[in-house]
Amino acid sequence: MSSRIELSGVGQTFLVRGNDDKKLREFVALDDLSIDITAGEFLTVVGPSGCGKSTVLDLIAGLTRPTSGTVSVDGRVITGPGLDRSVVFQQYTLLPWRTAQANIEFALEAGKKGERLSKAERVERARTYLELVGLADFASRYPHELSGGMKQRVAIARSLSYQPEVLLMDEPFGALDAQTRERLQEELVSIWDRTGTTVVFITHDIDEAVFLGQRVAVMSARPGRIQEVIEVDLDRSHANDVDLRATPEFAAYRHRIWSLLREQQVATRADAPTKEVAHVA
Repeated sequence: MSSRIELSGVGQTFLVRGNDDKKLREFVALDDLSIDITAGEFLTVVGPSGCGKSTVLDLIAGLTRPTSGTVSVDGRVITGPGLDRSVVFQQYTLLPWRTAQANIEFALEAGKKGERLSKAERVERARTYLELVGLADFASRYPHELSGGMKQRVAIARSLSYQPEVLLMDEPFGALDAQTRERLQEELVSIWDRTGTTVVFITHDIDEAVFLGQRVAVMSARPGRIQEVIEVDLDRSHANDVDLRATPEFAAYRHRIWSLLREQQVATRADAPTKEVAHVA
């Protein structure tokens, strides 16, 4: 299968002010990071706090340009945001004065190049994607009338409504309670299975990474690189009947990733014994 997203030799450096003298210094967030993501793949990304996970997502979204290397989608170098890519953040980012239905319609008003939907078409598509996330009965509710999980489902529906080739998700379930989080993980897998959208999902939660990802990219401590990419081969065909997270196979993947992150934590402590080590979730 061909690559949909390619990051090749990517480096990202920011200028930041020092705590003491306030002078500008270079902060190396990413260094020589490379990975290929195939069309239709669900890739999860984990790593120590501050390793540059969200920076990777920003680069693919076109919100940031790399200092070195290239980031491309379908062979085209990314130079900015585009409707071929959609982003779901941890914050719900819904317009509070619009209903759930109207929030989705808003995303459709611009339209892709060559695709201008009529009002009736926008209404129909918004309803379709509310049904996809199980919220057809809440179309007329405003964000303040929805639970956190419902708001995030509306955000996902809005991001999928204009049918992007790539869905980018930056810890979208991080603020939710455990039960809601697990339910939305299951729903997201079902949505991905039906739509075939390429998904890149950033998380600090190992269980979430294993449950969702076909592959898990484990990043090293700053400067961020891809330490290892792990293929996840779990039988999800009986996920509704069996607690996948309780199986020995799931536990083995969890332990393997935990061990990689633990090695990073130990190495960072050894290199900087007098500095506080970032917590690895």
